[in-house]
Amino acid sequence: MRHVISILVQNKFGVLARISGLISARGFNIDSLTVGETEDTKISRMIIVVHGDDPVIEQIIKQLRRLVDTIKVMDLAEGKYVERELLLAKIEATPAKRLEILQIANVFGAKIMDMTGKDIIMELAAEVGKVDALIAILKPYGIRELARTGSVALARGGAAQVQAAAGATASGINTL
Repeated sequence: MRHVISILVQNKFGVLARISGLISARGFNIDSLTVGETEDTKISRMIIVVHGDDPVIEQIIKQLRRLVDTIKVMDLAEGKYVERELLLAKIEATPAKRLEILQIANVFGAKIMDMTGKDIIMELAAEVGKVDALIAILKPYGIRELARTGSVALARGGAAQVQAAAGATASGINTL
């Protein structure tokens, strides 16, 4: 099963290495990993996408919660959440193919970021499935380069829980 794990951590040196090491040491491949500061520059949010059986993922989450710099760990797949990914794709665009490629971009809601005589660079911020579908449709046209950010996600509702977690780090006590 696919799991989207959200981890709030103290924004300190080495935290990413410890967390990714803990997951890889358990034999899991990380499908996607994104990290960025939150509204509080002392706290970062990590979004990790992995595939695995529920009991094993539950054990990993318990171990993540025990790490010193961890503030909060949530398996977003257990509830409702919003997830997006950013794609930049450079597509071979001969004059004969250009109109078709532009129509495909329009259907998917992708933005054209650059266009030269030989290629088009488009951007799409969407659900992972929509990003995958666009890539599949563009492959026959010739994808020259591709860059994906990985998933970013937030749980729906529950803002007070995140604020309470942030308050716990201000006192230096990891209560979650």
